[in-house]
Amino acid sequence: MKLLIVESPSKAKTISKYLDGAYEVRASVGHVRDLPKSNKKALDIEGGFVPHYEVSPGKEKVIAEIKSLAKRSNEVILATDPDREGEAIAWHIREACKLDGSKRVTFNEITPEAIKEALKHPREIDMNLKEAQEARRVLDRLVGYDLSGIIWKKVRYGLSAGRVQSPALRIIMEREREIRAFNPVTYYVIAGEFITVGKMKESKTYTLILECEEQPKVKGEADRIVKEGKNGTWEVVGVESTEVSRSPRAPFTTSTLQQTASSRLGFAPKRTMMIAQKLYEKGLITYMRTDSTTLSAVAVNEIKSTIEKTYGGELVEIRQYKTKSKNAQEAHEAIRPTHASSRSGGSTDDEKRLYSLIWERTVASQMKDAKLKRSKVTANIHTKSIPDFSVTGSIVVSPGWLLADPNARGDDVILPALNKGDPLNLKALQAIEKATEPPNRYTEAGLIKELEKRGIGRPSTYASIISTIEDRGYVDKLNKALHPTDTGEVVISFLEEHFTNYISDTFTAEMEDKLDDIAEGKTTYLKILTDFYKPFLKDVKSKEKLEKATNMGDAPVDIKCPLCESPMVIKLAKNGKFYSCARFPDCMGARKLDGSVMEGPKMLGKVCPKCEKGELMEREGRYGKFIACSNYPKCKYIEQDEELRKANSTGVSCNKCKDGYMEERKGRFGIFYSCSNYPDCKHIIKTRPTGNRCTYKKDDGTECGELMMEGTKTIPERCSDKTCPNHNPHKLEQDKTKK
Repeated sequence: MKLLIVESPSKAKTISKYLDGAYEVRASVGHVRDLPKSNKKALDIEGGFVPHYEVSPGKEKVIAEIKSLAKRSNEVILATDPDREGEAIAWHIREACKLDGSKRVTFNEITPEAIKEALKHPREIDMNLKEAQEARRVLDRLVGYDLSGIIWKKVRYGLSAGRVQSPALRIIMEREREIRAFNPVTYYVIAGEFITVGKMKESKTYTLILECEEQPKVKGEADRIVKEGKNGTWEVVGVESTEVSRSPRAPFTTSTLQQTASSRLGFAPKRTMMIAQKLYEKGLITYMRTDSTTLSAVAVNEIKSTIEKTYGGELVEIRQYKTKSKNAQEAHEAIRPTHASSRSGGSTDDEKRLYSLIWERTVASQMKDAKLKRSKVTANIHTKSIPDFSVTGSIVVSPGWLLADPNARGDDVILPALNKGDPLNLKALQAIEKATEPPNRYTEAGLIKELEKRGIGRPSTYASIISTIEDRGYVDKLNKALHPTDTGEVVISFLEEHFTNYISDTFTAEMEDKLDDIAEGKTTYLKILTDFYKPFLKDVKSKEKLEKATNMGDAPVDIKCPLCESPMVIKLAKNGKFYSCARFPDCMGARKLDGSVMEGPKMLGKVCPKCEKGELMEREGRYGKFIACSNYPKCKYIEQDEELRKANSTGVSCNKCKDGYMEERKGRFGIFYSCSNYPDCKHIIKTRPTGNRCTYKKDDGTECGELMMEGTKTIPERCSDKTCPNHNPHKLEQDKTKK
């Protein structure tokens, strides 16, 4: 038997169909190991930044199955994705499953031809690629851990920073400051609606909108132009026409696909990548993480044949596109359909729309230029005592590649054939007061374009960068535009003041280049991390002496404390900025930014039973009021209402601490059940415990012993441990039947 291992089950299913039973195909379901959350456990920094990996939760069964299959196999092939991440996953599978002698293959598309060809050329795992990915992972952990730690101490507990997310947030904040500093200038847009005058009764007439070429900045001049325009006789004073060529755009890279899917389809980058991943795993498109615009010779020939059959051989023009990224892996291809002859693909509406976008861009890239006739029509009154009015539009003379990608044309104005001296009838003329506008906020597509332009991040990271700053509450997306939140502004302002170098474009882009150098074998993992970490750690430690950044500035002078009339200062709470009395903690007065009074925490006059230093106080949380220690977060004591506790208790004892009881709680995603001794015991299960314990027999003869919980109509009771076969009894029965 031969064993072939990939990441995803759907990919495994597709590949299995192509190998005619020659290989047993299994999926690792992504990474099988990762760094533990604690940095002390994760990295041996003094020993040379040696990472200590742990098996990811729930992957024990996957590893066991791969080990078992490998023992019965005379050949093991690691066929994870063709990039650094895929190379690292292959290495982790090999190490975790002890697959000595296993080989590595890669393919850019999941087609029978590509897979069979790849299997003819197995190789060893590329340790340079693996170390480049490992260096990125460790760098991100080091920067995030240490920067987040200092922000917790100096700004607010629970905030975070990152090596790449922070520069992205800085770019958004820089644009926000430009918008705030912008001073608008008033001007007037004067536009007229005109009707062409046919020379013969049967001639067709057209309605045109022409704008004044010299927009006045004062109302009096605008009124003069409108008055004279309404009283004058209009005619065409000039027609300029030029024929222009528009070339097709290069096939998609990860970045351009995310940008175009955002602008045309309204897809967020994360959504685009999830859909593209499914299309790839179904064998419909090539690998979707790439910064190359290259097309293989085989692909070009198939695209050529498709164009000849669909649009005619005279529209074929074979083109090569220069890849913008200096570090692009030319061995990879652009994102394209695996078979250009298939005009549609995918099973869901989202998949069909994204596939169509990719097909159109790919086929259009190998077609003739579109020829357009661009015309500018200028008009004025006979006296010419006012500025010219004009409109520009175009007519497609020869569509060329626009036949394949018509939506790329945009909204051109189509103009009728007009000549100098032709009369125009004025239907309406008005001046509209406007003001110059500040630069636009970044959309997700615009931010990706900017990150790529500045060399920040790589194709595989763009979607996760944006997702991270949104998920952490640093940015809100409103009508597609990215707005920094109060929390995001405070965090980035602190980093700009104290860690400017580490969130600069230069530093971030240069670090990406160094990671590329590791991948290419030009430098080593140890050198890059050593050169970075020593000065970085020194900088972080030097900031330990900073005063805590409790104040974000003074409140307006007319904003006074509602309790003692003292001046107020701006502070940051979990949900944004607020005004706090400058005498805090002697005075607890607070206001919202709209000036309304905030109710402060109610002190109960009782000493905390846990730390015996703080005072118990009533707090307002996301899910209502609760009583906690005033020394939070140093002391995490929480006192619950005894009546509420009794009402919420299930009566089932916790099998972890043996002391508490499982209670019903309400969280972000709904009802769940946790130990009454939280936070000392953090045992959690998803649904109500039944009171029974799991009796599944393990290989060593012992019982599982985990809590059983309520299931579904078909599975009334299941084990709360996801890794236990009793978590899914149906699958357990199927496995028994197979045996």
